[in-house]
Parts: sequence; structure tokens; C-alpha cells
Amino acid sequence: MLTYIYLIAITAEGMSGALAAGRRNMDIFGVSMIAFITALGGGTVRDILLGHYPIGWTQHPGYIYLTIGAGLFTIVIARVMHHLHRLFLVLDAMGLIAFTIIGCNVAQGLNYSITIVVMAGIVTGIFGGILRDIFCNRTPMVLKKELYACVSLLVALLYLGLKALNVDHDINLLVSFSIGLSVRLAAIRWSWQLPVFSYMSESWKD
Repeated sequence: MLTYIYLIAITAEGMSGALAAGRRNMDIFGVSMIAFITALGGGTVRDILLGHYPIGWTQHPGYIYLTIGAGLFTIVIARVMHHLHRLFLVLDAMGLIAFTIIGCNVAQGLNYSITIVVMAGIVTGIFGGILRDIFCNRTPMVLKKELYACVSLLVALLYLGLKALNVDHDINLLVSFSIGLSVRLAAIRWSWQLPVFSYMSESWKD
């Protein structure tokens, strides 16, 4: 199940990256690059940080074709993309959860400590979006809008906790996806955010 969700997720993230590139008036190469980075950037950063080689997508070239193809397909259907906004919110949330769980599994397989395992899950979940926004010259959305990175943290802790209790793998995935998806969509619906730190030097003067 996780593999199928992962494939759907990287497709959706590739399309998300293409839209971000389009908002910055990038050419076809730029669209392809941003689609690829958005979809596979998180896993790439994780593998580099953990020393996990070869990097995942180098062993599965189909992921490259899928993500770039999704980006180019987005150009073709750009006029109707706004009708699919809600669907993409759900797919993005599912992708966040899938990436987080996969990141945790990779780090656990390398026998890292629980802290590093959780961090690997979060990095896998959010860094594709961070890289997308950096390349598109904007403040990373995952760091300033509705709960996103926190959902990744919650899913990582929940998944690893249930795994430590020897809960059946399929049940663990079902619970982790259900709770993670519910929290993420609720955060979007009711604009749940962490407290924001806003600093302007003039307002902090005595």
C-alpha cells in the first residue's frame, strides 16, 4: 500500500512543483527541474545526510520519468488545475505522511537512534517543498502556514510508537494515515498554526 501511495504522492508533488515554476514564468526545463526537486528532493537530502547510498531515485529511473512527466503534463492541463485544488490538498497530505514513514523506515534500517529516525522522517516529508520554494525565490510555505512540519513530526512519533508496540504493520499504516490526514486537513480548514515570531527592529527599541 505504501508503495502505491508513494507513487501517487510523487506525481502530485511533481505537479505542485510545476505550478510553482509556472508562477515564476519558468521555461520547460525549469518546470521539469522544479517538478523533480519537489517530488524527490526530500528523499535525496535524507539519503545524503544519512550516508545512504546509492540515492533512491538513481536505482529507480522510473521515478525521474514519472515526476518530470507529471510536471510537463501539468502544463497541458494548467487551465483546469484550479478545479483540482481540494484533491491536491488531500494528495499532498497523503504524500507528507508517506514520505515521513518511508524516511523513518530508511533511518531505522540503518540503525540510527530514535531522534535521528524521527528527523529523517521529517526531512523526507518537508524538504522537497522547502527546496521548491527556495528555487522559486519565496519563503518556504511549510515554515509559515498551517501545521505541516508538525504533522510530519506527529506521524513519525505515532508510527514509531505503534511499531515499538508490535502493532500489525497494516493497522499501523491505517492509524498513522488516518490521524495524520485528519490533523493536516483540519489545520487547513481551520487555519491551525504555531505561534509566529515577527521581528521589526523599530518595534523592539526601548
